[in-house]
Amino acid sequence: MLVVSDTSPVTNLIQTGHLFILRELFTEVIIPKTVFEELCRSAGHKDILESSQWIKVKTVVDIVNVELLKKDLDPGEAEAIVLAKELKSDILIIDERKGRNTAINYGLRITGLLGVIIKAKKKGLISELKPLLDKLINEVNFRVSEKLYNQVLHEVNE
Repeated sequence: MLVVSDTSPVTNLIQTGHLFILRELFTEVIIPKTVFEELCRSAGHKDILESSQWIKVKTVVDIVNVELLKKDLDPGEAEAIVLAKELKSDILIIDERKGRNTAINYGLRITGLLGVIIKAKKKGLISELKPLLDKLINEVNFRVSEKLYNQVLHEVNE
């Protein structure tokens, strides 16, 4: 399965100590160069990324399309969408609403961090989703509405 990711899902999983989930679910994750650079701005992330040989950094070819998307999206999102399209990825992991809508308009299949951790719970990679979800919200400032929070927990019978 060919998977491309934007910045926030990777950084949130690094910050909670759950980056392994991406490796276990997808074997390999591709990030564009700008996403790598964005991730490396956080202390310790560069070392983690460079030691994670299953995370591959690729350069986007269609710079014109990236520049067009950067009028409405941040650079990492723009590159992730264009790279996912170029590589014909099976899935793009992206959280921000504008980026998700753009990716859907490009015909890409998407999921977000919540979709990833739901899948991890269903596959038995984590025994409980609630502690991770609470950690994301309380320690990493991941924003989730109360309604969505409850829906996610209901979906995994917690």
